[in-house]
Amino acid sequence: MVKLAACIVEVVVGEYGVRGLLERLSDPWFFQSLSCVLGYDWHSSGTTTVTCGALKEAVNPLGLGVAFCGGKGRASRRTPDQILEHGEGFGLSSARLEGLVYASRMSAKVDNSLVQDGYRLYHHTFVFDEGGEWIVVQQGINGGLGTARRYHWGLGSEFMLPREEIVCDSRLDEALDMTAGVSGGSRDACVDLACEDPRRLRRMMAEPVAAGQARLDGWSGRRCLVMPSGINWGAMREAYEFQPRGYEELVGLRGVGPATVRGLALVAELVYGEPASWVDPVRFSFAFGGKDGVPFPVDREAMDEAVDVIKCGIETSPVRKEERIRALRRLRGCVPFIPETRLA
Repeated sequence: MVKLAACIVEVVVGEYGVRGLLERLSDPWFFQSLSCVLGYDWHSSGTTTVTCGALKEAVNPLGLGVAFCGGKGRASRRTPDQILEHGEGFGLSSARLEGLVYASRMSAKVDNSLVQDGYRLYHHTFVFDEGGEWIVVQQGINGGLGTARRYHWGLGSEFMLPREEIVCDSRLDEALDMTAGVSGGSRDACVDLACEDPRRLRRMMAEPVAAGQARLDGWSGRRCLVMPSGINWGAMREAYEFQPRGYEELVGLRGVGPATVRGLALVAELVYGEPASWVDPVRFSFAFGGKDGVPFPVDREAMDEAVDVIKCGIETSPVRKEERIRALRRLRGCVPFIPETRLA
């Protein structure tokens, strides 16, 4: 996997530059195709963790002007140190390095706290180049459903309106999405709430439903807003003293986690009538259709380009002929409608 990854990346950088590599890795179709060609299963959560690990091992020593940081589990916690290490080698300024570390932390916080879809992040890969351009590929797991969800952050992402593609095989009936455009009023109301004395805010928040106690939504058929029990009141005190000027400043504070974000959103809806989005933001799937039976559109031109680039990387790889043939067969399996002669 490492040998093939190195060859394919060198072909992409040679043809399209480092920026072209970042654009392709942030594209779910290219990333998934690359994972399959390198030898991983199509619908396994390991397509993210193992492919990112292979890319990190293959690319960092090549000196192409791009660095892979982070990884799965404990490796993800070393992302800030690795950003500083590689960034200093690229000659980036201390201010730019601080910005990259901030981007890594906030992208993880957005998908863990601002997008509450039940998938807890356990993998975070941060990729950046000599100019300080960056992308993120991270993944969360839902223990109850036993499924994974991958989050791609593209070039030029903004934290409140990220240029993000979310990969999952299913769409949830309900998920809090504070990054959605329709959540703008809720975000503003949350900032106003955080700037008030937390003692007043605490009085606004209803006590959580006791264990075994029934709720009215069981009979009404309507969604019931249940206040989370784990709100960080110490963080709310700090927010009150800090007086954030915007939602990004608020959620960027240490200690403002999922429960606090959710609690503020619920109070903003109950007290100020500013609802947040509860529509699952997942936008991409590799299935032929969703639960509603509507097929997902396929950009065939982009798909053909991805196949050509990956095929070129395989053919120029120094691995044994048998390994190249197996890789080409895996690529053919990803796009079965392509004539065999094209991949021969």
